[in-house]
Amino acid sequence: MEESDSRPSRVPTRAVLISIAGIWLCYLGLITLRSLLLDRAYFLEMLGLRTLVTLAGMTVTALAWLILRLFDNARIGLRMGIALVVMLPAALGLAMINRQVFSGLDQKILQEKRNPTEVQIRHDTAGNVLVDIPDPPALTPDQLAALQKKFAEQALWRQLTDIAIGRYFLLLAWAALYFAMVTAEQARAAERREGEYKRAAKAAELRSLRYQVNPHFLFNTLNSLSSLVMTGRGQAAEKMIQALSSFYRRSLAEDPTSDVALDQEVALQRAYLEIESARFPDRLVTRFDIPAALETATVPGMILQPLVENAVKYAVAPTRKPVTVTIAAREDEGALIVEVSDNGPGAAKGGKSGFGIGLANVRDRLEARYGAQASLTAGPAPDGGWQALLRLPLERHDR
Repeated sequence: MEESDSRPSRVPTRAVLISIAGIWLCYLGLITLRSLLLDRAYFLEMLGLRTLVTLAGMTVTALAWLILRLFDNARIGLRMGIALVVMLPAALGLAMINRQVFSGLDQKILQEKRNPTEVQIRHDTAGNVLVDIPDPPALTPDQLAALQKKFAEQALWRQLTDIAIGRYFLLLAWAALYFAMVTAEQARAAERREGEYKRAAKAAELRSLRYQVNPHFLFNTLNSLSSLVMTGRGQAAEKMIQALSSFYRRSLAEDPTSDVALDQEVALQRAYLEIESARFPDRLVTRFDIPAALETATVPGMILQPLVENAVKYAVAPTRKPVTVTIAAREDEGALIVEVSDNGPGAAKGGKSGFGIGLANVRDRLEARYGAQASLTAGPAPDGGWQALLRLPLERHDR
């Protein structure tokens, strides 16, 4: 696992800023459309002021995000509670900013000439409906001033409250959007981690299956080496030891989960068959038919080893006559076909059921590596003997 996997999942900053800009620009568009439909007075001047208020809203929302992101990995209930608390002062601040920005325009509208004897109905910059009643003639100037101050204070608090509630709802709507983005990002991170866990498990499975081959082969080879020593065939034993050393040097140098080129895999089997030729110098005959066009085809490392071992064990060892072991490859409808066959005694004398440890290992490795895209079939050859056919996706190996 990479070290970054342990860090908390974060929504990209760019995505957050786009969401903030999007929700506030949507607000600006709607409030401007309402102004066009209901009251076009001072439209351009109000549009400029609303743009300024929108920029302030984006800034305040971004500052609130810096607090909310500290709780990205908390329970959803706690995150919602934090949002309810954080967005309240943010909404009040935006209401004060809105009031301050539009105060000059509000005074300008109030100072317009109106008939003091008529009831006036108007909208303030926040969209509230205001009713101006005629001045009562019975009041003294001081009483009238006090009454106007009282009404102005009430209107101010009512306006600030209405604006704050609207901004509070808008900020909470964005917070809900942000929480959804956080949840989506955490889900994607969980999927990535799950994928990495699966790949790690698959690699471990492939490594285990690959390493099953080596002890099995080494056991057989040491038995053969013991037989050569006991029968006094020292020169053949020395040749086998050298070939065995070369074989393991090449086979263990590769990553057990990696793929190799077909010609490299065939070269490894040549080295193995050279080891076995020390045991059966007069009986083991080898033949290789690998077209040059398929030499770079990709195969799992040591995938042919159990098949070649079976050919030697069940076809060459039980007989006294020469047996030819063939490794061939061909292309068939976009697939790679690799054949390991022999002209030995076949199933009747060899007792090969096709479901031994070696063949099961190959099938398991193919299933782990390719799934249903690869297969192994083993059985009597049409012309006698035994054959095993590997069918793999035809892919090219990068050398």
